[in-house]
Amino acid sequence: MGRILRKKASQKTKKTKTDEGAVSQANSDNTAEGAVPAVISDKDITRRQTAIQKKSPPAVKATQGGAVKNFMEKAVQFLREVKVELKKVTWPSRKQALGSTLVVIILVIIISLFLGVVDIGLSSLIRLVFK
Repeated sequence: MGRILRKKASQKTKKTKTDEGAVSQANSDNTAEGAVPAVISDKDITRRQTAIQKKSPPAVKATQGGAVKNFMEKAVQFLREVKVELKKVTWPSRKQALGSTLVVIILVIIISLFLGVVDIGLSSLIRLVFK
């Protein structure tokens, strides 16, 4: 797989606002590539809170009719997701399906013949022992 190339930040010092309201200078070389920034703006906090609110599940309705409606909504959503996943499946061609089916049928016949021969052999052996 190809690597994702990130644009390097300029090496100028930037003024950022800290939580206390003081102004500090941070050099872009001091931050690691995956490091969490030391300063989080109000805009970032608002964005994160909005994302969390969107992810939280809706409140469950207390009435019995609401529970049935909620169940039906979940069932319909499940079926929609199933439809999307089935579109991703790589289905075999007719020729591949027939070939695989033929192989399975032949193997079942061979194994059943083997087990039949073993069963007959063990049955006759047991009869000889009890006589």
